Amino acid sequence: MKQWMYAMTNDMQSGRKYGLIVSLKLVCQISLMISSFSPGPVLSTEAPENTALDPANNAVYAKSTLGLYDISSFDVYVDQEIIHLIASGKRAAHNKHDSIRYTRSEDGGRQWKSPVTVNESLPAALASRGNDVQLAADGSHLVSLWQTEGEFPTMGPMVSAYSADAGQTWKRGANPAIDNDGSQAHIDLVADWKGNFHAVWLADPNENGYQGLHYARSIDQGKQWSQPVTLDDSTCSCCWNTVAVSPDNKLAVLYRNTAPRDMSLAQSLDAGLTWRHASTVGDFQWKFEGCPHVGGALKYAGTDNIAQLHSVVWTGIEDKSGLYHLSSNDNGQTWSIPRKLGSMAMHGDIAARNRNAVAAIWNEMEPDGASIFYTKSEDGGTTWSAPKRLTEAKYSATQPKLVATKHGFLALWTEKNNQHSSELAWYVFE
Repeated sequence: MKQWMYAMTNDMQSGRKYGLIVSLKLVCQISLMISSFSPGPVLSTEAPENTALDPANNAVYAKSTLGLYDISSFDVYVDQEIIHLIASGKRAAHNKHDSIRYTRSEDGGRQWKSPVTVNESLPAALASRGNDVQLAADGSHLVSLWQTEGEFPTMGPMVSAYSADAGQTWKRGANPAIDNDGSQAHIDLVADWKGNFHAVWLADPNENGYQGLHYARSIDQGKQWSQPVTLDDSTCSCCWNTVAVSPDNKLAVLYRNTAPRDMSLAQSLDAGLTWRHASTVGDFQWKFEGCPHVGGALKYAGTDNIAQLHSVVWTGIEDKSGLYHLSSNDNGQTWSIPRKLGSMAMHGDIAARNRNAVAAIWNEMEPDGASIFYTKSEDGGTTWSAPKRLTEAKYSATQPKLVATKHGFLALWTEKNNQHSSELAWYVFE
């Protein structure tokens, strides 16, 4: 039986490995490469050789590298109109361990600072798309979380790193899960409006044979973490989780449940001290014994409407399989009727510039592979523009992310180049 924990507890015990369930997973490993550093503080970029885009005025489409040969994951985070980017990958083809690089943009994603290595003296990253290295920021304070290799090759504990100088130098923090002998994965991380950092992850600390959703917070910018609590003791094993913070400092976590295998919303109204189950986001009643390896996306609309949430969720239910947009005007208590995006869409993300300007992005499954499309709404998600193609299927672009700033929307994804290594591509649009 699932048990909701309404206060901070100290019941985390030694972890154990868990088996991955055969699923619908789209296997697309990603990499980033950098051919050179610019002599100044700006990250060098290159124009794409081939593109399906016909960019409109003020649109920017480019590709770049981060000094790495084979990138396995990335994350992007916006704080005070600054876009922070972190990525993990091998420095060279013969390397066995992943390095982590950090950079940022102060103009909406058009230019980037030279990358900094995060884990020069810290454990290597064990990351892949869907189990990405994570980043959050509050002013000059940054925190990153990632999984590293433990007793078994494909699993291990979390590593925490923090920076107090805007990402120039990094130090190791405590593991939010405490359990350094266990395995924690599918992490997400956010900073609230008071400068506290909040983390969620999947783990099986009590060796039950299944994963649960766990949470901890840091009130000292990532140095130490609170005792972890269990938000749901039985969840889908391999789907990513998403945590969001409202303009009035409420927390919401979107994750995939087990029975049915729909997306659930957990909420805290007191900055993580107590939690409750709020709702099901897309009540499809999908009964499936397995893990689809597809999480969801969750964003608040902006400071002008503190209770408005937008989400995209994926379901595999027969005759309704696909990616759907839903919105809530009461902080996730109730949701709109699901509206399907694309045809055979999955791996979606969503962002909002304000209560009206919303954009969604996704992978579209096509005969030749996966491509990326996006759509925009100017009325808070009531109506949507015709989807626009960003990539062709032959480039194996996968799992796009989307953020919003005063400069516009920034879409990022990884795609294969002619050398069959993955690199980062991005598209800035209004």
